[in-house]
Amino acid sequence: MGELAERRRAALSAWTTFVEEGDRAASLVRPEILDSWTRSGASLSHDVVEAPLADESETRSYWKGSALQVAVERVEEELRRTAEDGDLVLAVTDPDTRVLWTYGGRVMRRKAETVNFVPGGRWDDASVGTNALDLANRLDRPSMVFSAEHYAPFVHSWVCWAAPLHDPVSGAKLGVLDISTTWERTHPIGLATARVLARLVEQALPRTAEHAPPVTAEDLVEPGLVLSLLGTAEARVDGQRLLLNRRQTEILALLALHPDGLSLDQLHALLYGDHAVTFSTLKAEVSHLRHALAGQLASRPYRLLMPIATDVDHVIGLLRRGEVAAAVDAYGGDLLPGTESPALVEMGEYVAVAVREALLADPQPDAVLRYVELAPYDTAVVEACLLRLGREGRVGHPAVPLLKARLAVADD
Repeated sequence: MGELAERRRAALSAWTTFVEEGDRAASLVRPEILDSWTRSGASLSHDVVEAPLADESETRSYWKGSALQVAVERVEEELRRTAEDGDLVLAVTDPDTRVLWTYGGRVMRRKAETVNFVPGGRWDDASVGTNALDLANRLDRPSMVFSAEHYAPFVHSWVCWAAPLHDPVSGAKLGVLDISTTWERTHPIGLATARVLARLVEQALPRTAEHAPPVTAEDLVEPGLVLSLLGTAEARVDGQRLLLNRRQTEILALLALHPDGLSLDQLHALLYGDHAVTFSTLKAEVSHLRHALAGQLASRPYRLLMPIATDVDHVIGLLRRGEVAAAVDAYGGDLLPGTESPALVEMGEYVAVAVREALLADPQPDAVLRYVELAPYDTAVVEACLLRLGREGRVGHPAVPLLKARLAVADD
C-alpha cells in the first residue's frame, strides 16, 4: 500500500501542477495523459461531478440486438464472476465511448451509479475528462489511468484499465471494454485482465462474413497466461510474473492442462489423489489463486478465463509434427519435479517417455546431446545415436567423442 499511496501522491501533485501551471506538468506524467488533460481542459471544468447521459431510449435501441450485445451475453457469466470476485465494475462502450453495458461488484456498482458510469454515460474526454476508456478508444491500444491521472477529481479515487474491441473479421472498431475499481486495489495484471476480457468478447462476436475463416490461435495477441512447467515452474500473465506457492502452481497447471474446466471433485482427485485433504483447504488455495489472477478463474466448473500457452502443450505439439530436435530444445526436464499430484506425475511421465521414444526413433546427434544433459544416465538413447552414426559412416561426427564420454561417465 505504501508504494501505491506514494504513486497516488505523485499523480495528485502532477495534476495540481497542471491545473495551476499548465505545461510545467509535462515532465511529471505520461505524454498521453498530458495530451488528454490539455484536451479536457479546453472543453470542460475540472470540477465536473458526473458523466453526462445520452438519450436512454436511443442507447437501449443501439445496444439491443447488436453484435456486442450477443457477444457479451455469450460470455456474461465469466464477465460477471470477474466483477464479483474482484469487486470491479466492468463496462462495454460503443465507438464513441458511450457506455452500453455495465456490471459491478456490490461496492463498485454503487460507486459507478453515483457518477453515471452506467448505460448511456458518455465517457469521452470532452464529456468527462481523461479516463482509460477514452484513451483506449482514441489510441486503439490497452490503456490504464490511475487515480489523479484522471482529469476530473470525482474519479481520483479510481483506477481504470481498458482495451479496444474490434470485429475479428473486418477489423472495425466496436468500442472498448473497461474494468475499474478503487485505486488502493490496483493490481499489476489489471491491464492484462482487460486485454484478456476484450479478447473473450471479440471471440464471442457473431461472424458477419459468410465465408470468414475461423479465428485461430495465431490470430490472437500473445496468450494471457504463459505457463512453464518442465524443469522449472514459472507463470506469467501478459509478461507479468505471478508469485505463487507450490500448491497454487499445481492447481494452475491442472487447470491449464484441462481448459474445459474441472469440478471441485475432479480437481481434488487430480491434485491430492488419496491424501486426506479437505475440500475447504482446496477452496482456500483456489481463492488465493483467483486473487493472483485478478479474478480470471471461474467456478462451477473451475476454469481459466484467458488464453493459455504451456510448454507441455508446446513440446507435445512439436513431437506430433515430427520436430524432434525442436521438441528436445523446448523440453526443460521433469514436469514440476517433486510434485505429489497423481495427475501431474502421470503427465510428466507421459511427456518424458514421449521425448525419449522420439529420440530413440530419430536419434539426431545435437538433440541427443541436449537430452543427455537432462537425463545423463539414459545410455540407451546415446547408444542408439552412436549406432546410427556408425551405420551411416559418420564415425567422425563431432558429437561422437562427446557421446562416448557420456557413456563412460554413466558406466562409472
